[in-house]
Amino acid sequence: MNKYIFSTALLYLLSTNLAFAVGGTASVLTGLLHPILGFDHLIAMIAVGLLSIQIGGKHILGLPACFVLILFIGALIGLLAIPIPQVEGVISLSVIVLGIAIASQSRIGIWIAYPIVAIFAFFHGHAHGGEIPSLGNPTSYITGFLIASAILHFLGIGIGTISRTKKIRSMIGAAFAGIGLHMILLIYGLI
Repeated sequence: MNKYIFSTALLYLLSTNLAFAVGGTASVLTGLLHPILGFDHLIAMIAVGLLSIQIGGKHILGLPACFVLILFIGALIGLLAIPIPQVEGVISLSVIVLGIAIASQSRIGIWIAYPIVAIFAFFHGHAHGGEIPSLGNPTSYITGFLIASAILHFLGIGIGTISRTKKIRSMIGAAFAGIGLHMILLIYGLI
């Protein structure tokens, strides 16, 4: 029981609520911190890097580059306050799907990987864009979270590279999927 309470409390503390606590001005630093303090974003960015290692070849850089590009487009849509339903639900779903893809260690075709990553990137970007503080420079904020996202992708690539076995990467993916499931259950008030 204590493990459940501790893990729930830890997950809550690392949830997207902390992403709002960075301050009320849009700066590069605020943008840099947002994906790191938003646990769902943090895991998804690392997962994209891990998935890119799993696919291999030129896609090790191509998949994260696709994510960052579509993340930018989604942020612009969010900045324009164009409503998109279920943004947080899809973000949590992205953590689940990316986690399952990594856990399965199956060869995912690029014709599946890129569209899925692009869809998830759009929703992550929309969330970032919609959360841009009203004060300050949105360009600085966007620059910051794009840089942080790329760094987190490279962290995932690094983790995938140094993981000695597929079993370790599978366990990481399973943990990510479990965390994503927990997030989605929290979002919809099921726990």
